[in-house]
Amino acid sequence: MNTSLTEQKKSWLILAGLWLVLLTLAVLRPLAVPDEGRYGEIGRWMLESGDWLTPRLNGIPFFHKPPYLYWLEAMSVATLGTHELALRLIPALHVGLMLVALYVSARIISTEQIARRAAMMLGTSLTFLIGGQYVNHDMLVASWIGVAIWCFAFAFMAGDRPHATLARVGFIACAMGMLSKGLIGIALPGLVIFIWLLWTRQFKKVLYLPWLSGLTLFALIALPWFVIAQQKYPQLFDYMFINQHFKRYTATSYNNPQPWWFYLLTLVLLMFPWVFFALNQVRRSAHRALGAALPMSRAWWSLCWIWVVAIMVFFSIPNSKLVGYVLPVMPALALLSALGWERTLGHRSFSGKLFAGLCVLNLGIALTLVLKVGDVTRTGRAQDVAQALACAARPSDTVYVAGAFPYDLPFYAQTSKPMVVLGEWAAWRKAVGDGWQRELFEGADFDAHAARVLQSPSELAKAGAVPGNWFVTQRGNPVAEGVTGWKLFYEGAGWVLYQSVTTSAAEGPKSAEHKGLPGCKNQRHE
Repeated sequence: MNTSLTEQKKSWLILAGLWLVLLTLAVLRPLAVPDEGRYGEIGRWMLESGDWLTPRLNGIPFFHKPPYLYWLEAMSVATLGTHELALRLIPALHVGLMLVALYVSARIISTEQIARRAAMMLGTSLTFLIGGQYVNHDMLVASWIGVAIWCFAFAFMAGDRPHATLARVGFIACAMGMLSKGLIGIALPGLVIFIWLLWTRQFKKVLYLPWLSGLTLFALIALPWFVIAQQKYPQLFDYMFINQHFKRYTATSYNNPQPWWFYLLTLVLLMFPWVFFALNQVRRSAHRALGAALPMSRAWWSLCWIWVVAIMVFFSIPNSKLVGYVLPVMPALALLSALGWERTLGHRSFSGKLFAGLCVLNLGIALTLVLKVGDVTRTGRAQDVAQALACAARPSDTVYVAGAFPYDLPFYAQTSKPMVVLGEWAAWRKAVGDGWQRELFEGADFDAHAARVLQSPSELAKAGAVPGNWFVTQRGNPVAEGVTGWKLFYEGAGWVLYQSVTTSAAEGPKSAEHKGLPGCKNQRHE
């Protein structure tokens, strides 16, 4: 076996090892709320209900995002069972795709050494080790955006005319990106490639893209769900694209407002310490020509920087900013960091040991975060209450909640009925901001039958007099004070479980029903 193949085999083993480390970390922590509880439960409920068209949260339509994540979650839960790893396998597979695409692309346009180093930088970063196991849509769309950019870039660099097959794969990746999180799956690859083609004076090649076959492939993959769902829910397009896309981008009333420099800090945290080598490269490049300094052409170098800067600027414009939005820039940033390392430290005798030490440091940071996060978030989660409920309730019992929404409870208890959520819904429609209440009442507008689970707090006293009812609320919630008909059943770290006052005679036929939900079999995180 020649040296080149041996080095490539070594690189593939390293990539596989990093992915196994990610999976190991993924089983060491409970679901994070609200995101993982919300998105994980939607996937589980899709399997439970058999409704693969409509994503539902607590039985209510949830159209913030397209269903690609939920489809994969439902299939994973059906195959592996209802537990955290079944959910986290989905982002883990996609960050693995991001890692492989980076390595293969970097090896073609640079050297094996730089490609491996770039992959290891990404694979030992918090982007990979934490973001790659976090259950939401961000890693999915980030991975497909990266694949699309790589494919279109290689297609345009193939010659006077774009390489048709690579371009078609780029169209497919855009379709998958749109199914992952909507229009940014198209907009961001288009933005990066558009600016890059203008910068490198290749824009005339756009005329020779396989537009007909490419758009046909895109339409066959991306459009069927949107068309069918729009036919069933005529207000879908307006809600998903106008409200959840354009208004979230332009309005100032949505959650998590942050200053313009938010993503600069985010890059430092997610790509620590490798990002500093990319930034150092900018300073050095201002003083000497790039072409003779690095084993990569100026066109590819400019693509990486346009990739990073264009997407960061795009997401820095809105008032609302979330950490996951910046994930699409990570492949390009990792390659730039590897180039910066090569220029700064590649010739130093101690560079190998330093690099290994920094990799171990990052792995230690990720492990510490994963092991500590359960304790830090203990009072916000309802997992302990879900376990108590799952072992005491019957499948036909009804769970009432008030004061807050326990996103992770249905997943851990594995309930088969939506919870009844009590609140001042008419008043909340007029005044509530971007929170769990809005998720539920906006979704209820799509399905009047499902909306019946949203009820008034006055129903709580009535429910307490009916056998087979349960009430879950956060500790210290005044709603639970002075309400008759309920007895304390279990007090968790942050949530409390009450049972309606019953007698064996009052239960009637229920007494013969098997007690316990499927979630009673799950192991608890202490």
